[in-house]
Amino acid sequence: MHAITVDNPGGPEALCWTEVPDPIPGPGEILIDVAAAAVNRADLLQRQGLYTPPPGASSILGLECSGVISALGEKVTQWAVGQPVCALLSGGAYAEKVVAPASQLLPIPSNINLDVAAALPEVACTVWSNLVMTTRMTGGQTILIHGGASGIGTHAIQVAKALGVRVAVTAGTPDKLEACGDLGADLTINYRDTDFVQAVHSFTGGAGVDRILDIMGAKYLDRNVDALGNDGHLVIIGMQGGVVAELNIAKLIAKRGSITATTLRARPVDGPSGKAAIVDSVVRNVWPLVEAGKVRPVVGAEIPLSQAAKAHRLLESGEVVGKVLLTLR
Repeated sequence: MHAITVDNPGGPEALCWTEVPDPIPGPGEILIDVAAAAVNRADLLQRQGLYTPPPGASSILGLECSGVISALGEKVTQWAVGQPVCALLSGGAYAEKVVAPASQLLPIPSNINLDVAAALPEVACTVWSNLVMTTRMTGGQTILIHGGASGIGTHAIQVAKALGVRVAVTAGTPDKLEACGDLGADLTINYRDTDFVQAVHSFTGGAGVDRILDIMGAKYLDRNVDALGNDGHLVIIGMQGGVVAELNIAKLIAKRGSITATTLRARPVDGPSGKAAIVDSVVRNVWPLVEAGKVRPVVGAEIPLSQAAKAHRLLESGEVVGKVLLTLR
């Protein structure tokens, strides 16, 4: 098969369209003929040599895909050859074929195109596991979503609104803010010229928000604590703004606040917080929202897999709203 490989870490030019051995599914695994893969920030870091795949993961980039099952490993009974699926992966999606644990496959919602379904697994599992399974976000609460126009952000806006949550987002251009508003955001904040702490306090009548979903990390830590309300919960899922910051514990204690920092890729397959449990909860709770049209994948660009360098440049530019897909068909 052909796949995108990285012989020497570096810029997008390090991505090479190369012939590699076909993967073989082991017990409990499934082989997928890939229709499309999605580009994630983790892929950019891995390409640069800054993100080592977890033990046992493929060295090929790509954390999610859609496609058609072409072979079953031993002990797999719940899926069939020829069935269209999308999958949450630990790596390997930038290829014509990929192996995935059977428990990390998701059916394609009936109203979603096969290629576009590749935009769903990573964002759906990240948003649902963090905001609902971890923080117990529920209707009537308020949330601040940083990076509202990103793949994660566009999905989180829709899920929060479907649950009856009031949503504030940050983004950096009028077009992105408009896109967030079109998805249902109640308050859009241009972080380039507006203090998001003041904006959310005005939005909540001085109370602060109940939840924050943050992709920035260190740069926003102190201000995020300021933006939290009493019993609020900050979830950090990215480090685009750095990795080291001081925390004013007194401010956090005064608000009875909580901070969770999580990753999806390195989680085990099994266990109460494992990927299989998250995938199962997403299929039961998020897929009905997708089927009902309340949540839809937002795709900003579709680019042939062989031109993955172009896709990486686009995501790095910050000029795209939603997900960037790599297609094989």
